[in-house]
Amino acid sequence: MLGKAFSGFSVDDVEAARHFYGDLLGLTVEGEDLLWIRVPGDSGVLVYPKGDAHEPASFTVLNFPVDDVPGTVAALRERGVAFEKYAGTPVETDDDFVFRGGGPLIAWFTDPAGNVLSVIQDDDA
Repeated sequence: MLGKAFSGFSVDDVEAARHFYGDLLGLTVEGEDLLWIRVPGDSGVLVYPKGDAHEPASFTVLNFPVDDVPGTVAALRERGVAFEKYAGTPVETDDDFVFRGGGPLIAWFTDPAGNVLSVIQDDDA
C-alpha cells in the first residue's frame, strides 16, 4: 500500500545547505530549489527552503552511523564542521566533542540552518 518513504527538513538558505552537505560532508546533492541529498541506504533526504519562516528542528534530524566517532569528528572538524559542546547536561560531551556517558558514542553538529545532525557509533558501519 505505502511505497518507499524518505525524510525531509527545511533550511533557510538552499545554497548554504548545498555547500555544507556537498562540500563539507562530501554527500551527493542534487536539485536546484529543492535539494535531494543522497545518503547510503535505500533512500535520500529532501531539503526544502522555508526562508525566514524556517525554524531549526529541536531534535536530531539526521544520524550518520560510523565505525569511528572520534576519528570522524576530527576529520569533519578539519573540513570546517563545528561540533556541539554540551557541558553540564545529561549528554555532556568531552574535549573531543563526543558523548561517552552510556550507549553508543555520539557527537552532534548543526547545518547552516541550525538543524541538528550526528555521527553515531555503529560497529557494522
